[in-house]
Amino acid sequence: MPVKLFDDPETNRRFHRTQWRMLFATMVGYTLFYFMRKNFSFAMPGLQQDCGISKPMLGNFLFWGGMVYGLSKFLNGMVGDKVSPRKMLCFGLLSCTLVNVAFGFAPRIAAWFGPSSGGWSEGGTLALAWTFGILLVVNQFFQGTGFPPCAKLIAFWVPPKELATKMSVWNTSHSIGGGLVAKICGVVMGLGVLGAANQGVGMWRWCFWSMAILGLLGLVAMWFTLPGTPKEEGLPDLPGTESGGSRSVATEKTGGSRSGATEKTGGSRSVATAAETADLHADAQERIPPERLSAWRMVFLNPVIWMLGLINFTINAVRALVADWGPTMLQEAKGMTSSDAGTVIMLFEFAGIAGMLFAGWATDRFFGGRAPRLCVILMALTAAMFAAFWFVPSILVGGAALCLGGFCLYGPQALTGVTATNTSTKRFAGTSIGFISLFSYIGVSVAGKVFGNLAHSSGGWAEPLFATIATAAVGAALFLALWRVRANNY
Repeated sequence: MPVKLFDDPETNRRFHRTQWRMLFATMVGYTLFYFMRKNFSFAMPGLQQDCGISKPMLGNFLFWGGMVYGLSKFLNGMVGDKVSPRKMLCFGLLSCTLVNVAFGFAPRIAAWFGPSSGGWSEGGTLALAWTFGILLVVNQFFQGTGFPPCAKLIAFWVPPKELATKMSVWNTSHSIGGGLVAKICGVVMGLGVLGAANQGVGMWRWCFWSMAILGLLGLVAMWFTLPGTPKEEGLPDLPGTESGGSRSVATEKTGGSRSGATEKTGGSRSVATAAETADLHADAQERIPPERLSAWRMVFLNPVIWMLGLINFTINAVRALVADWGPTMLQEAKGMTSSDAGTVIMLFEFAGIAGMLFAGWATDRFFGGRAPRLCVILMALTAAMFAAFWFVPSILVGGAALCLGGFCLYGPQALTGVTATNTSTKRFAGTSIGFISLFSYIGVSVAGKVFGNLAHSSGGWAEPLFATIATAAVGAALFLALWRVRANNY
């Protein structure tokens, strides 16, 4: 039975119905963005084989693409707080669709600058590499328009006490998109090794074109189904969120007395942590009228947001090993076919769906909305599962360990956004998530380049795996620093 938010039954019913329509539509929309972003990873083996593009070149593509994506997500987060979510999301889908079509024609575009005859010469390969690199950067820029409108709508439609659960449901769109694109593109690339004719054509093109077709169809659906904010739909704001920031994330009233910047245990003051610094920041916030609160105060000077940014760096660096280099790593290190590698990554992503749903439910059910406490445990388990994947000789058991790593990793990925939204409130949800996402894709960029260079220089994947395990352990330690942060800022 829907939670009662409003006294009027009809208003309550309409609000919940539109809330679920918003969740479903934004999940589908973001899944389509994912289709047109993660397909590049599955085209990479074909780009190496058919076009002569090396791992260091691909690592450079991932580095600059990730940097541009993070910056775009940050800038578009600020834009997204001010513009129509439907128009922004649909514009982004259209742009990414066009770029993915262009990916498939990259050899023809490159031929204008570095023509080759009977194969790719050194100059022709360089021109092709530049073409792919530029297209990837452009695609990543427009990819940054996908998340901000979704984050804005979720913050306006979902009550803070339900946010961890429902945002985790929404975050399954990452894994649904990643899982489906893994299997579809894995099969597509597998078709390219059935015969010499197919190998010559280069099935990697269809990794882009097939996703572009789905993106175009989804664009039409989004335009007609995606709702706006409650006010735009003729409904009232969520109860208790009208002020959007009059109360601190790190403070609450218990038994009539307000907790300050420190907690007392047996009369002694605990050692200062990032959470205590946030309390001091929050004390100042409570003395400011809500209408004067700004993104500068709620986001850029908020120590919790900065810590979440650093945490996002570690989470996405770990995830980059599988999301960006997974197809290549599984084929080279474990001897899998492209189709089998696609299946493993699909299962990794689907395990992530279960992990996000579990993490959101457990945060609300057992941790009172304090997501960092659960994330300490999950990030430590992620490090253990990645270690098991590498050291266990059995491909089956190792693959299962990798999937369990996805289960553990994707919960923290979803919950950093929940914590940022509850910290900055719905007024600055797009800006705060965009800001911590900037760190995320610096992590993706650095990891993509470093892992590619390590694999190339060492001739194997042991060093990238060890770096990934260490990064997950650092993420667990950073979450531990936020152990005492409270649930929300309303």
